[in-house]
Amino acid sequence: MTTPEPEQLEQAGLRLDLEGAVATITLDKPARRNSQTPRMWHALAGIGASLSDEVRVVVIKGAGECFSAGIDTRLLTGEGVDGEDSVADLMRASDEQILETIDGYQRGFTWLADPQIVSVAAVHGYAIGAGFQLALACDLRVVADDAQFCMKEPALGLVPDLAGTKPLVELVGPSRALEMCATARFVEADEALELGIATVVVPRAELDATTSDLVDAIIASNTGAVRETKALVQQAGERDLEAQRLAERQAQVRRFRDLVGGG
Repeated sequence: MTTPEPEQLEQAGLRLDLEGAVATITLDKPARRNSQTPRMWHALAGIGASLSDEVRVVVIKGAGECFSAGIDTRLLTGEGVDGEDSVADLMRASDEQILETIDGYQRGFTWLADPQIVSVAAVHGYAIGAGFQLALACDLRVVADDAQFCMKEPALGLVPDLAGTKPLVELVGPSRALEMCATARFVEADEALELGIATVVVPRAELDATTSDLVDAIIASNTGAVRETKALVQQAGERDLEAQRLAERQAQVRRFRDLVGGG
């Protein structure tokens, strides 16, 4: 699949920069606090499907004052967004069509779990609703000390439906995840670090440099080993010990063969 054209990305509110093994995706609608729409989600999925095997790290960040303040709420009202289907438009479809449509939205998030890449969210300011879920879709989160996370959907009469509930539960447990979602409260950077949502918290002025250092450290490790390890870590919680031990052995055989040129 070809990478979306710059004009398509601009219309979706995104910017893509490819530099060697690193792809940097910037949510680039600062005037609207990087609010998200279906067009953005489809463009994100298009980027994920088009990345070459040479890309090892994907960084997602937000332009302006925040990472993302979530869904563009005009989609939930009669105002709407030019060129975008509103919720009212969606409701004219059958349940099966709606399910398929939301599946397409989710794919803008789920590709970030691909073991071929390590995904890093560089979060500052608001990460609300869809913004929180996009950060959760990434493997690692470098968080500025001004960051505020919030799963706002229940306060809007909705549920988090962009594949964010699974990583949230995996990070903080079901009880804390429910409390955060049901109350739609804000979680600030220090608490996010304590709960395991943030990989690291740094002063806002150090966010870019810290993210860059992390990316460099990942790239310095062996490509195949990082990809195999991510796959092992992802499945560890779903396997019993014996199954995980077997998966580790099988992965190590592949690594041995690769290293000695026998695979």
